[in-house]
Amino acid sequence: MGTLVCFHAHPDDESISTGGTIARAVAEGHRVVLVVATNGDHGEVPDDLAPGETLVDRRRTETEASVAVLGVHRLEWLGYADSGMTGWEQNQHPNSFYQASVQEAAERLAAVLIDEQADVLTTYDWHGNYGHPDHIKVHTVGHAAATLAHTPAVFEATMNRDAMVRFFEMAKAQGMGGGPGDGDDDFDPNGPADDGNPMGMTEDELTHAVDVQGYVAQKRASIRCHKSQITDAGFFSSMPDEAFAMAFGTEWFVRPGSDHALREGWLFE
Repeated sequence: MGTLVCFHAHPDDESISTGGTIARAVAEGHRVVLVVATNGDHGEVPDDLAPGETLVDRRRTETEASVAVLGVHRLEWLGYADSGMTGWEQNQHPNSFYQASVQEAAERLAAVLIDEQADVLTTYDWHGNYGHPDHIKVHTVGHAAATLAHTPAVFEATMNRDAMVRFFEMAKAQGMGGGPGDGDDDFDPNGPADDGNPMGMTEDELTHAVDVQGYVAQKRASIRCHKSQITDAGFFSSMPDEAFAMAFGTEWFVRPGSDHALREGWLFE
């Protein structure tokens, strides 16, 4: 058995991006560690915060519930502030992940990798899946940390843009509406995301399709733990079961240096 460390930018990213992979790894006897770079303090603020409770408090509580659902063995926070979207004033906050020294952040992540003797690290693709500054920084810091820790395998979690196009075309035809966060508007995965690039990667750029059909219920339950984030969690939670399984029954990765085309595979091969 091996150890998987999943490195994510914000609370709830672990559910949406790699929830099925985490649940599968745990079920197969692997140790799984989640490292979250930021405290998610620029997420949606719910109306039901208790007196004295902050959004950071709530999102930590939600993440603890999420990792319990998925079976994660260890949760670590790097403690950086959420940088917000591209161009937001929060990008310039001295404690933001965007402003963090790559070397310093990589050393902090590497310490976890070394402590855990990690076999596999997941990070994000080169543009952080959709261009969010914190996601891009996860890509950069993740690879730097893996180099420092001599982690044997690094996989970049991403989205299959071609599959997304097919799914949303089907959803539109069936009257299911648009994508997350856009109300009744049509969602176009090929349109510009936060950094101007389309979301995710095309199938000819991917290397691994990970089958998580047996774990979609856990993935969905994990997403629902993040109920303060209504725009994303609400959309995914309200999808019909069949549609959710179709959309999230496979998780997609790029393994840098792999010379094979997209195929079904696993992070522990």
